[in-house]
Amino acid sequence: MTHQDLSDTLIRLRLSVSASDLHGSLTGLLCGGGKAQAGNWLAALELDADPGEAEKDPMLRQFHRQCREQLDDSELGFAPLLPDDETSIAERSEALAEWCRGFLGGFGLAGTGESPALQADAREIMADFSAIAGADFSYAGNEEDEEALSEIIEFVRVSVLLLYAEHGSPATPAPATTGASRRVH
Repeated sequence: MTHQDLSDTLIRLRLSVSASDLHGSLTGLLCGGGKAQAGNWLAALELDADPGEAEKDPMLRQFHRQCREQLDDSELGFAPLLPDDETSIAERSEALAEWCRGFLGGFGLAGTGESPALQADAREIMADFSAIAGADFSYAGNEEDEEALSEIIEFVRVSVLLLYAEHGSPATPAPATTGASRRVH
């Protein structure tokens, strides 16, 4: 699903949230270990809308599934959902800031953000995302701007994967033990 596909769906469903913000919010919720199943993820994000009909929408179900699959992808295929490269750098930068704001909100809703178990690296990532979310970007209109934005997007991408691995991915269950010894003789 592209950024434009999701934007069109959100307009059709009259959900007052941008595509980048929504993707960031869902990603943050999942990275924080929040419960976001196909039938309740909009409610879990506490959007200012009635999620009942929206959660049944096939495009939003696909969006939820795609987000989860990208985070679980063993090939590390996750990327923040942003406008395509044909969009102006100003719009893409603003979408990245919206994405980071959404991520911080979603991660906070998961309840992990206040956890004393949040590692120093994770706290630093959150501070960096906060800086990106509040940044006022300016551009000279050259190739260096494109490279800088690409580097920031890659930083966000890798940081999300780190946070998901630490807090959001389903833990491998411990092997079941019975009364019998598992020792090899």
